[in-house]
Amino acid sequence: MSFLSTAVLEPFSLDFVQRALVGGGLVAILCGVVGTWVVVRGMAFLGEALAHGMLPGVALATVLGAPVLVGGALSAVVMSLGVAALQRRGRLSYDTSIGLLFVAMLALGVVVISHSGSFATDATSILFGDVLAITTADLGLLAGATIVGVGLAAAFHRPLLALALDPRLAAVLGLGPRSAQAVLVGLVTLAVVASYQAVGSLLVVGLLLAPAVAAGHWTTRLPTRMVLASAVGVLAVAVGLLVSWHAATAAGASIAATAIAFAGLSGAGHAALGRRRARRVDTAAPGRTGTAPVATPVS
Repeated sequence: MSFLSTAVLEPFSLDFVQRALVGGGLVAILCGVVGTWVVVRGMAFLGEALAHGMLPGVALATVLGAPVLVGGALSAVVMSLGVAALQRRGRLSYDTSIGLLFVAMLALGVVVISHSGSFATDATSILFGDVLAITTADLGLLAGATIVGVGLAAAFHRPLLALALDPRLAAVLGLGPRSAQAVLVGLVTLAVVASYQAVGSLLVVGLLLAPAVAAGHWTTRLPTRMVLASAVGVLAVAVGLLVSWHAATAAGASIAATAIAFAGLSGAGHAALGRRRARRVDTAAPGRTGTAPVATPVS
């Protein structure tokens, strides 16, 4: 290994960076699986709302000295149940229910923060995460959350797939669309809560969506897309940590920005490959020798 590569990878020789890499990798795997369903079902707004809906629970837990992940999880669960209740009893649309609860929970979190005497550092950690502070105990929790999330996604794959294709067909086939929807909301909640420490509430949706979007350009099979999205997410964590170390930037923001950059590069690469294939087909077509190639992207 050359001196340059050794210098670049030097941060990974430190214990706390290794824990950040493992913890972030576990989060990336969970987000890769759950994020694929989020993209397929068009539930990005729910992920964003749950990420911010954690704020009052995390703020209260911090003020009271309780575990922040417990507070965030309880707050996210309340948010999920509230959305379901508003939609069912208030006869509101799904996005309207999410929007109302989103603003209410965010406002409550800001109220709690504004009444705390010294909350600046904690608020920064809440919003942008602190992946470098992951402990060995945190790794155990993240590993458990990842196992549970991947296991639920595998167990409910058929109902979730039927729900994505046609909820009415799922009901006819007896696959329980309501149960599948509840499982999916639970998976999103689990992914958001698990990702909180790595990238914070403001950036969690980037890690949830970007790897799935990047993977979606190269495969249409959901299991393959999940695996590829997880791999992209793990790579984004590793590259983001290196960027953060050498450029002296925030680790969580660097990870989220790297994931989004990978999504952009994936889209650009797929479009360029499509244009190249189109030019080859046009050049090889009979009777078109000497004509200008038609650059028609292939999706």
